Amino acid sequence: MNGSTALSTPMTDPFGRTISYLRVSVTDRCDLRCFYCMSEDMTFLPKANLLTLEELDRLCTAFIAKGVKKLRLTGGEPLVRRNVMTLVRSLSRHLSSGALNELTLTTNGTQLAKYASELADCGVRRINVSLDTLDPRKFREITRWGEIDKVLEGIEAARAAGLAVKINAVALKNLNEDELPQLMRWAHGKGMDLTLIEVMPMGEIGSGRIDQYLPLSLVRARLAQQFTLTDLAESTGGPARYVGVAETGGKLGFITPMTHNFCESCNRVRVTCTGTLHTCLGHEDASDLRKPLRASDDDALLADAIDRAIGLKPKGHDFIIDRRHDRPSVSRHMSVTGG
Repeated sequence: MNGSTALSTPMTDPFGRTISYLRVSVTDRCDLRCFYCMSEDMTFLPKANLLTLEELDRLCTAFIAKGVKKLRLTGGEPLVRRNVMTLVRSLSRHLSSGALNELTLTTNGTQLAKYASELADCGVRRINVSLDTLDPRKFREITRWGEIDKVLEGIEAARAAGLAVKINAVALKNLNEDELPQLMRWAHGKGMDLTLIEVMPMGEIGSGRIDQYLPLSLVRARLAQQFTLTDLAESTGGPARYVGVAETGGKLGFITPMTHNFCESCNRVRVTCTGTLHTCLGHEDASDLRKPLRASDDDALLADAIDRAIGLKPKGHDFIIDRRHDRPSVSRHMSVTGG
């Protein structure tokens, strides 16, 4: 198979799932230190290990040629990568050509006030913002040194630029669990969807996750005592299950890696900032794409490496948290993998 043929071959895994969604971490660095994500004294990758922005562009373009229709840039915090907007602007050409349906990103919001207008100008139409609390004191406790006003300012800048904003919140036992109804009312009151996420056992963070883990089945049962929740049939092929909330008119998502395995319709893979492909968030599987990327100016070797990796995609993840398994299910941090 020659390079152009290999590049145009759609990606289908051993279980018949077509891969159409790529999440790319552009950096493992972040300007916050959320305690469930990373340790306070994180050692970040040497910058020399990272793919250049040009290499990230080439890699994403290869996946788009192989059928990726949705591309999400993540981190760490993607907007702290130096000159990252040159990558966003370059990738926007695939929106103009119709090869890509959506270019989006997940951010902590701290840099949004600076970049929201340019993101919209590049064809980004919606973004996810990670925000676990509206309480300034709790926000500083969760992020270790963050200022919530910066995030709220960034969210307003994004909305003013015409971006649809979805809020992602990690449900944390004894920390923000009592605040989740208020967070939902606030988000829905501004026309923003809210998705709640269970803690995932990824990477050493210096504390036990059993003390953080709050099952969303319990959260949903509590919310149902105050709100009318109606299951929605819609699915993005992703992990979230959605309900409509009658009292707010908004949409609420639940991402439940621990209490409900959501892998049967998985349509996504992840690439790290070093060019490592992970076909499953909850497995230690890893395929090096940096070596074939740098070995040749054409993409035949890269396309073959992608095909081999997709051919090994597992059926589902093996996340578990309990008193006997209070260790990371995978050793890599979410900030390296791309959230």
